[in-house]
Amino acid sequence: MMENNVKEWLGKNGELFLKDICIKKNQVVLDFGCGAGYYTIPAAKVVGKEGKVYALDKDREVLNQLTQTAESEGLKNIVSIGNQSGELKINLEKEPIDAILLYDILHYLDVMERNKIYNEFYRVLKTDALLSVYPKHNKLDDPLWNLSDMLLEDVIKEIEGAKFNFKGQFYKKLIHDDNYNMGYILNFTKGKKGDGYDRSK
Repeated sequence: MMENNVKEWLGKNGELFLKDICIKKNQVVLDFGCGAGYYTIPAAKVVGKEGKVYALDKDREVLNQLTQTAESEGLKNIVSIGNQSGELKINLEKEPIDAILLYDILHYLDVMERNKIYNEFYRVLKTDALLSVYPKHNKLDDPLWNLSDMLLEDVIKEIEGAKFNFKGQFYKKLIHDDNYNMGYILNFTKGKKGDGYDRSK
């Protein structure tokens, strides 16, 4: 059943999901902590040949798996970025990003690491670009590690404190660890400099 879920997701449902949360044709997308590419592959199909998806992960093995999947799907618009050092830095200096997917990652990061990566996202995103977050393992959704005491409202406030504007949330069926489940997606846009946010929060 798990295999069927993944096949169905990569075949069609993942694309529909990403379109619903505002990924669009011709965009440049970063899938941060992409794993085996369950969001990378559908994103590459949505953005099309003129778009591009950067797949960043510190696990070279899953990136190799992602590359094989992309080749089998005939996708040539995915660029893998290995980050074996685990350093929270995004080496994309010259190409502004239209959207970042931060899905099922926050629970791995403590508050200092989270703030550091929000600053990196702010640096590489275009103004008004999308930051889409799936904060799995928060207090009300299978709590785990660094998100176990945080409600969705806490996550929203934290990301707003890093100068992002909260645009809304979706409660949707999505893939997690090879299975479907229901989860909240939080969408933000990058704010403009001087828009009144206090980055020291």
